[in-house]
Amino acid sequence: MIENNLPNKIAIFPLSNAIFFPRTILPLNIFEDRYIQLINDCMSENRMFGMVQPKNKNDKKPEVYEIGCLGKIISFNETTDKRFIISLSGIIRFRITKEIEKEKLYRNFEVNYSEFLTDLNEKKNQIVNYDKKNLLNKIKSFFQKIGYPIDSNELSKLSLDQLVSTVSMISPFSVEEKQKLIETIKIEDKIKTLDEIISFNLVDFQENKTVQ
Repeated sequence: MIENNLPNKIAIFPLSNAIFFPRTILPLNIFEDRYIQLINDCMSENRMFGMVQPKNKNDKKPEVYEIGCLGKIISFNETTDKRFIISLSGIIRFRITKEIEKEKLYRNFEVNYSEFLTDLNEKKNQIVNYDKKNLLNKIKSFFQKIGYPIDSNELSKLSLDQLVSTVSMISPFSVEEKQKLIETIKIEDKIKTLDEIISFNLVDFQENKTVQ
C-alpha cells in the first residue's frame, strides 16, 4: 500500500492481549453491537480499521496504548446468530495522536504512521545471515515447556520477520510484554526483545513449577 493512501482517521478496536503486525493475519470473532457497527461501516468504506490494546480492560471506555496496527478486512462471514467472522491483514503500525468524537458506538482516532513507514517495505525488515534455526529451537523449547501446542514445521516456513511477529502474536505473554514487542521498530531489536521475554517467561515458569 502507498503511504498517501493510508487513512489518518480510523476506527479502533481495543482488544486486550491481541496484537498483530504487518504481513500477518488476525482472525476475529465480532459479536458486540459496537464492533458489529464498526465492521459494517468499514465494509462499506475502505475495509480498514486499527487494533490496539487497552490499558485497563475493565473500563467501559478504557485508556488505550498509543501504538497499534492498521489492518484490512480480507475475509468476511456472517453467522446465523448475527456474529461476524473476519480475517484482518496487517498493513502498518501507527501512533495515536488524538481521539475523535463521533456519534458512533465505537471509537475513532487520528493516527500517524511516520515512525513505521518501513513496515510497508518487506525488504527492509530482513536480516542477512541470521541464525534462524537457533531462534526456532528456542521458540519450540519455550512452547513445549509451557504446554502450548504449535506447528513448528509451519513456523519454519515463515520469513524471519514473520516468524518473530507470529510468535509475538500467539504467545501467552502479558499485555505489557506484547505491547513492548509491537512498539519495537527494527527487526534486530524485535528479535532481541522476543528472546528476552521468552527467557524471562521460562525462568518464571520453572520457578512457579518448583514452588508447586
